Amino acid sequence: MPRVLILSTTTGYQLRAFGESAERAGIDLIFATDRCHHLDDPWRDAAVAVRFHDEETSLAAIVAAARDRPIDGVLAVGDRPVVLAARAAAALGLAGNPPEAARASAHKQLARARFAAAGLPVPWFLELAPGADADPGVRFPCVVKPLGLSGSRGVIRADTVEDLRVAVGRVRRLLARRDVRVARTGLEERILIEGFIEGREFAVEGVLTHGVLKIFAIFDKPDPLDGPYFEETIYVTPSELPADGQAAVVAGVERAAAALGLTDGPLHAECRVGPGGVFVLEAAARPIGGLCAKALRFDAGAGRLAPLEEVLLRHAVGSDISAYVREPGAAGVMMIPIPKRGRLRGVDGLSDAVQVPGIEDIRITAKPDQMLEQLPEAGSYLGFIFARGLPREGVAAALKAAHARLRFRIDAALPVAAF
Repeated sequence: MPRVLILSTTTGYQLRAFGESAERAGIDLIFATDRCHHLDDPWRDAAVAVRFHDEETSLAAIVAAARDRPIDGVLAVGDRPVVLAARAAAALGLAGNPPEAARASAHKQLARARFAAAGLPVPWFLELAPGADADPGVRFPCVVKPLGLSGSRGVIRADTVEDLRVAVGRVRRLLARRDVRVARTGLEERILIEGFIEGREFAVEGVLTHGVLKIFAIFDKPDPLDGPYFEETIYVTPSELPADGQAAVVAGVERAAAALGLTDGPLHAECRVGPGGVFVLEAAARPIGGLCAKALRFDAGAGRLAPLEEVLLRHAVGSDISAYVREPGAAGVMMIPIPKRGRLRGVDGLSDAVQVPGIEDIRITAKPDQMLEQLPEAGSYLGFIFARGLPREGVAAALKAAHARLRFRIDAALPVAAF
């Protein structure tokens, strides 16, 4: 039975889906998760204990584990494990991205620099030194981004000098928080400022094999993402872009992957398309995050549909996945936004919301009594809504209609007095 090593944080949403897919595909899984190695398998999953900030020790632990349980493929779930996954693949003689390419893909400034060197369109950008004031020559509108955080966390648009001052201060306070610093990315003090790009956003999901990109889907993001914060909500595929527009997006992503040096494994890219052309915001060496992968299903033959996780596992062990094509018809997912800061007490209206035509499933991933935050501080969503089986324009409408039927009971957070 072939075996795949999956590197993930201990809270990765997709791990259960990978486990179910592995069982169907006849593939054994071994996990490497970010946990203390002094604890004796607290989750009873026989995972290799790693620390993503300590690559050398973690790599040694993976290589040692592979002596007893030989590994045939490596996958990273999430942004933090991509570099260690690349190093593990190289150390084990398996297909994977060059480690420096993986490192650049997970570093906003390095990625921008490589894109610019390859002649791709990029916004102007600069790094703000720790403790320094923003350069008075910064042009507006601009966007402030912490280098060490992923997704839209800490990303703020500024239209004036005062906006910029406030945004930088807010990002620095976020980066000083214990839950951020404990990740020990080495980028806790680093902030990127770049020009705001006019246009619509799209996401691209695919996989690289020896540098050749196979596209699984292009997702439209129907809601405008113009700031001041950039909370992603709805993804819908297939894209409404005309064929030439889709070809331009794919070409931009291919050039971005090549500029980074990525060669093998999942690829999730984010793009802005507008008057300036196709700007690749990121080309990440990992699959789409959270539970969003549930929006993708593939024709596996004999009337069976396979999830994205199954396709990626088969690819990781060297199987030919050229025949896997996304099912016909539209599908979409809503990442449920957090309406206000506070403690979650419950969610009402679920049974009503799932009755909206086209709604396939609703997953509330936030836990009761969990403290919730809105962007730009938030690091998660309330949950996910999935729709399919409708015309493309109907999918987004169904997601919004279902969301409108949900009622979130959130107690206001009590202020903490300083003594």
